[in-house]
Amino acid sequence: MAQADGERQWAHICVDMQCVFAAETDWHAPWLGRVLPVVAEIAERAATRTVFTRFLPPETLDEAHGEWRRYYQHWPMMLGARIEPGLLALVPSLARLVPPARVLDKQTYSPWWSGELHRALRGAGIGALVVTGGESDVCVLATVLGAIDLGYHVIIPTDAIFGSADQTHDAILDIYRNRFQVQLSIVTSQELFARWREQGL
Repeated sequence: MAQADGERQWAHICVDMQCVFAAETDWHAPWLGRVLPVVAEIAERAATRTVFTRFLPPETLDEAHGEWRRYYQHWPMMLGARIEPGLLALVPSLARLVPPARVLDKQTYSPWWSGELHRALRGAGIGALVVTGGESDVCVLATVLGAIDLGYHVIIPTDAIFGSADQTHDAILDIYRNRFQVQLSIVTSQELFARWREQGL
């Protein structure tokens, strides 16, 4: 974790670990269950530093803007007025950590759109972000690129993020490693925990 080694002020952003992706829905992400135990361990160890994002659809098609309208024309069953509300909740093993962990709701892939998250993190003196969750090539990607643009050092434990297909997941990991190596550290969860122990965390 080269540039982040001396960075003690960090937070954990856990991306969209929701029941709608864990259950047998049209948005089911089968790899979520594979990484959930590792994500849960990271969140448990860092509950006070954790922000869980939730991807929430608009209530109706009329509330969708721009190309999001066409998106929900393709997924009308996932609109807020039609989906079972409990499916939008965090998976139970993570929901129990709130509080002290916090939740940030969003209607886009990126959590940075409103500015709320950046203001809160900067106000707390945060300079580095551990990013977990899914999907590696969509919402995690939007979270990572936004964080880099805003000047954060990003740390990705590879066994704590998931995609929908091995090919695209492996491809985005290669991009993370090869294109953002100065601003981003790729680690395993065990390497992350070892660094935390060295820092007395």
